[in-house]
Amino acid sequence: MSRRPSPPRGPKGMAGAPSVRVLASALATAALLATAACSGSGDGSGSQAADVAASPLAETSRAAAPHTAATSAPPRLTAAGAQAALITETDIEDSWNQVKDAAKWGDTLLIGKVDVAGFLTAKADAADCQKLLNALYDHNLLGKPSGASALRGFEQGNSRLLYQVASYDPAKLSSAQAWLKTLPVKCDQFTATDAKGGKRTVQVTQGTVPAVGDSRQDLRVVVQGTTNGEAATLTLDVAVVRVGDDAITITAGGLDGAEQQSTGQAATKGTQRLKDVLSGKTPAAGPGSR
Repeated sequence: MSRRPSPPRGPKGMAGAPSVRVLASALATAALLATAACSGSGDGSGSQAADVAASPLAETSRAAAPHTAATSAPPRLTAAGAQAALITETDIEDSWNQVKDAAKWGDTLLIGKVDVAGFLTAKADAADCQKLLNALYDHNLLGKPSGASALRGFEQGNSRLLYQVASYDPAKLSSAQAWLKTLPVKCDQFTATDAKGGKRTVQVTQGTVPAVGDSRQDLRVVVQGTTNGEAATLTLDVAVVRVGDDAITITAGGLDGAEQQSTGQAATKGTQRLKDVLSGKTPAAGPGSR
């Protein structure tokens, strides 16, 4: 029998290899040409993308990204900032004069033991009323600050105005505000006894403070008793204004009556001063500088 001619073979085990090599070479060349065409296209998009990725501006932007995230945290009140945020005589009207010993203030009409027996159906409220009297006397209505704090006092006749700025733990500050809100109901009227057995009647009602800050709470506390053997009535307007994790506390009044107007002015001007400090600005001087 005759045999058909066999196709040409390469080296053993390499049958058809030349054709495969030619095909692979052709594909590689096509890929290179396509890449070169994209890189050298008339719109220059490939080259521009490479330039932007390698540009100093791009590096700066990438480096700045973590910094931007870090600065989004709320600003912290410093000791110097707390002092700058305090109001001055020019921020409140009338004839208030700044004093140097405000931290030592404490009205003796606020010292007394709450008569628990007077709370017929809610004796637990007596503890809140006692806490209120103690806090007003000790100037820590919102508890102990967690950061910077400062206070300043003013006098006018028989009245005093104590202004405080401080940073607080957020959860504790919220809790203190919620507690203050309950007091006009829990402590609407109660009796306290002084060290000599004298009786004092205390009334706590809702006060009035301008709609400033992130949130606010206000009270009016009236204490009727005796001082130096004579009948006396102490009236205090109390205002708390929150700005972030910081708060302003104002206690104003005395034996001459309420100081609602001055309390409102202190809250309004003081809130703006605190916001200015937190934003890195210098608080503006009040009108009518003396």
